[in-house]
Amino acid sequence: MTVKELHTTPSLATLYPKAALGGLRKSGGETLPEIEYRRAGIVADPAHLAAYNRVCGFRLSSELPATYPHILAFPLQVALMTEDAFPFPLLGMVHVANRITQRRPVRVGEEFTLRVWAERLRPHEKGRQFDVVTELVAGEEPVWTDVSTYLRRGGSGGGSGEKREQLAAPSPNAVWRVPGDIGRRYAEVSGDRNPIHLYPLTAKAFGFPAAIAHGMWSKARCLAAFEGRLPEAYTVDVRFKLPVLLPAKVAFTSWQDGDGWAFELWNARKPKPHLEGSLVSA
Repeated sequence: MTVKELHTTPSLATLYPKAALGGLRKSGGETLPEIEYRRAGIVADPAHLAAYNRVCGFRLSSELPATYPHILAFPLQVALMTEDAFPFPLLGMVHVANRITQRRPVRVGEEFTLRVWAERLRPHEKGRQFDVVTELVAGEEPVWTDVSTYLRRGGSGGGSGEKREQLAAPSPNAVWRVPGDIGRRYAEVSGDRNPIHLYPLTAKAFGFPAAIAHGMWSKARCLAAFEGRLPEAYTVDVRFKLPVLLPAKVAFTSWQDGDGWAFELWNARKPKPHLEGSLVSA
C-alpha cells in the first residue's frame, strides 16, 4: 500500500472539476488502487462543530458526534476517488451504506490523524460496489472507523438479489419537517456540494425530480434522536434506501432490538423507507 502523507487538506474546489473530467474518461476496472491518504495534526474547530450540530440536530457539546469525523475526512475521500488509478468516476456513484464504530468519545481539542483507503471491490446485483474506509487515530490508538459502501451502476452485476424484509411498520416516534434548503445548509458544513443536493434545477439535470437530502445528513439526524441514550462505545450502521426529496416530511421510528436499537426513517405520507439502521454497543 502506497501512503500519501498530506500536510494540508485537499481542496474540494480543485477536486470537483477533476471529478467531472473523470466522468468522461473512466470506464471501470478490476482493481482498486493500493493507496492510502493520511493527514496528521487535525483538530476539530469548535465553531465549525457548532454549525454542524445545529444543521444535524445535535446538542452543543465538547464531544464530537460520531458522524462528524466523516465530514473532516470527506476531502481525503474525494481525493482518493479522483485518483487517476481509481477505476470509476466519482459522479454517478451511489452511497448505499455507512457503518461507523466509535470506540470512545472524541473531544474538541484532541489532535488526531485521519487515514483513508478503498477495499473490497465486489459484485452487486446492479453493478459493482466497494468500501471506502476511514480511520481516526488518536496517538497510536484507532478510536473511530467509518466504512462507506458505494455502488457503481452498470454492467452485468452479480451477487445476491435477495430483498431484505421491512423491519417494522411505520408507526413513528417523531415526525420531522425537512426544509428545502437543508441540502445547501449541509453542503456548507460538509463540503459535499454535489448538485443533486442543492437546487431543484441542478438535481433535475441528474434525473431527480427535486433536490435530495444528503444520506449522511439523514444518518446524523437519526443519530441525534438517540442523544442521552448513547453508550460511550458503539456501532451505528445504516442502509440508504429511497432518497429524501426536498422539502419533505419524514417519520422516525426506533425500537429496542436485543441489546441495542433498530431504527428507520420513512416518508411520512407513504410507507416507503429512506433509511434503515441499527445501533449496538461496541
